[in-house]
Amino acid sequence: MPNLKEVRIRIASVKSTQQITSAMKMVAASKLRRAQNAILKMRPYAAKLKDILQNLSASLDSGDGNLYSAQRNPEKVLIVVLTSNRGLCGGFNTNILRTATQRMQVDYASQFKAGNVSVLTIGRKGTEFFSKRGYNVISSHDAVFDSLTYENVSVIALSVMSAFADKKFDRIDIVYNQFKNAVVQRVTVEQLLPVEVPAQTAVVSKSNTDYIFLPSKEEIVEELIPRSLKIQFYKAVLDSYASEHGARMTAMHQATDNAGDLIKELNLAYNKARQAAITKEILEIVSGAEALKNQ
Repeated sequence: MPNLKEVRIRIASVKSTQQITSAMKMVAASKLRRAQNAILKMRPYAAKLKDILQNLSASLDSGDGNLYSAQRNPEKVLIVVLTSNRGLCGGFNTNILRTATQRMQVDYASQFKAGNVSVLTIGRKGTEFFSKRGYNVISSHDAVFDSLTYENVSVIALSVMSAFADKKFDRIDIVYNQFKNAVVQRVTVEQLLPVEVPAQTAVVSKSNTDYIFLPSKEEIVEELIPRSLKIQFYKAVLDSYASEHGARMTAMHQATDNAGDLIKELNLAYNKARQAAITKEILEIVSGAEALKNQ
């Protein structure tokens, strides 16, 4: 059984850790509230714009300069991976990195073996993971979460779109955590480019695809489609940011509860050790008294 001093030191250490995890939980909850409001406001707009984008792409043919829906054999692939800059958020980063690695090595196995799969990382954890393992990381944008604005994210989106338009990549996927609530974050893999045309375009009602183009189709392609792609990219980043804080708040809540349980166990062990020490001292006193009495 450990002595009293060791148990007291452990209790003080666990209490200190509990204070830290409790503070981190409150900070994460505060940040989560703002991030959650941002993504919930963005989703309806992004969903409607994506629907318009898909139907618009379906109504245009390749001769209209529809660069972003050009279907090519995916010989060169880019995977955009969204992680966090910091840890202590449960399985948030682990799930993303596992899914992204599987996407590259299984779904794009032939391209991966040929060295035609590249990675663009947003978040320091993803950058460190893929750089240390020798993946082809073409760029990293770890500072974007320090100032998360549409303008900063759209610069990254524009570079990705330009790479596709210049035929540097034939397909671009994005891997991120989709925010459901503070407890649930769903790992999501979406095809960013080329723009996916609805599968049932032939039977979709005319009201969904029959647009009157004002001004011309060319201007619609040049303005609406790039803007919509930037919005979809920004939504994914907001989803990942909210998911990170939700995962961290949940992890710190569990850590705080676990520390409380451990403190209870240590207090019980301390009381048992203290009782044993007192009992031992009493026995020694009684034994000494009996020895003196027998003399």
